[in-house]
Amino acid sequence: MPYLAFALALLIAFLIVAGWRESQYIIQRRHPDKPDSPARYGLPFEEVEFKSRDGITLRGWFIPAPQAKGTVIFCHGHAGSMDPDLKYVPWFHSSGFNVLMFDFRGHGRSDGDRISMGYFERFDLLGAVDYLKNRGLENIGVLGFSMGGAVAITTAAVEPSIKAVACDGAFAYLSEVLTRGIAVINPALRPIGLIAGPLALLFASLRLGAWLPSADPIRWVAKISPRPLLLIHGEKDIFISTQAIKALYQAAGEPKELWIVPNAGHRNADELYPQEWREKVIGFFEKWLGGSV
Repeated sequence: MPYLAFALALLIAFLIVAGWRESQYIIQRRHPDKPDSPARYGLPFEEVEFKSRDGITLRGWFIPAPQAKGTVIFCHGHAGSMDPDLKYVPWFHSSGFNVLMFDFRGHGRSDGDRISMGYFERFDLLGAVDYLKNRGLENIGVLGFSMGGAVAITTAAVEPSIKAVACDGAFAYLSEVLTRGIAVINPALRPIGLIAGPLALLFASLRLGAWLPSADPIRWVAKISPRPLLLIHGEKDIFISTQAIKALYQAAGEPKELWIVPNAGHRNADELYPQEWREKVIGFFEKWLGGSV
């Protein structure tokens, strides 16, 4: 009996340590991705700086298109920076869309030393919308990747200036991402993910002073309607289940569209089906943002 109690205590301690370590992985500032520039693609651009709605200084690029139909804000994923998403910008530029890219707080060139997986990042996207409106640009859409997709959904739910939302790899429930993420970080920890994942979520929430699940997209997505929503999901995504993305889609109002991409993992649908991805995403914004800036 004493041995059983000792083993149980060890297991509990191990779970707590695993949850705490994953919470640190979630919220800590990372090294940015390899720096890039729109100049490498021959694109005109301005380096821009603006404030999030709660006062964090954010930095990015504004890439104008001649006789623009509208402006699309790019929202990058967790960790790294905005730089890798530059590869999509020439498609938007040649199709007549301005693009605003920026690093979320705690990422890349922007200020801040904590990441909240979507909770506080909503203020960043709201700041980007404010920046565009101050430039006189009102026809605004958002393209979000992974965490950025979650931010796009929850922010559009409360900001009517966002007229169309497209997401590639957005999650429905942060708890699912963390539970699955433990196995990705360390496959040996897969059996304890169902416990350590929720613990990591609890610890991250306590450390940030905010209940992170309250910003789960599944809670907000219905409020986007009657504005349009496009969801792209890889059927082999290791972080987000197809069941969860279908639940997110079902919770959304019309108009909406779901593309479950065969054989694709997390955020690589464009690599497997570049032409289809381009037609789907650009076509979405051409349909819903067609008009003047």
